[in-house]
Amino acid sequence: MSPPLNDDRSTRHSVRATARRTAALVNALTAEPDPDPGAIAGILLDHGELGPLELTADDVAGLRTAALRLREVFTADGVDEAAGVLNRLLREGTGPLRLSSHDGRSPWHPHLDSDDEAPWGEWFLASSCMALTVLLWEGQRPPGGLCSSPGCGDVFLTVGSGPDRRYCSRRCATRERVAAHRRARAGSRSP
Repeated sequence: MSPPLNDDRSTRHSVRATARRTAALVNALTAEPDPDPGAIAGILLDHGELGPLELTADDVAGLRTAALRLREVFTADGVDEAAGVLNRLLREGTGPLRLSSHDGRSPWHPHLDSDDEAPWGEWFLASSCMALTVLLWEGQRPPGGLCSSPGCGDVFLTVGSGPDRRYCSRRCATRERVAAHRRARAGSRSP
């Protein structure tokens, strides 16, 4: 029997950590057509991937393809549509469920990709589908959304309780409130 891992490596495999990584990567990979491999590697490292990481342009292209597909989950109109998108992605882009410890280098955790050496894009799509599926299952609502700020376009997670979110960040929400306030003030001054 292997001793339990007593460091924070297990937290990088949690559902919420995986979902946070998904949103960050979807935003970075879909913001422009040719994302910088170094910047994408930095996001992966920031979200617990072990380094050093050297991504190629082909690696990033595979990740971007997966991100564009995953973005559909965040832009879905309601829980039924989000579930439908996830079902399609699970059917088309993942393999059978298996457990991996990466030869004892990490805690046991589920994988839906073909193997531990799967291409980055396959791994990203599979791990993200699994995390977003669990969030939808737990919350019975879409696991994320698209920021309502016209100039933003970022996706965000809808975890926790409370009212439905409309914005990806406080900054976007504040910017929109200020803009609405200014429009209202300008309208009240008009003859």
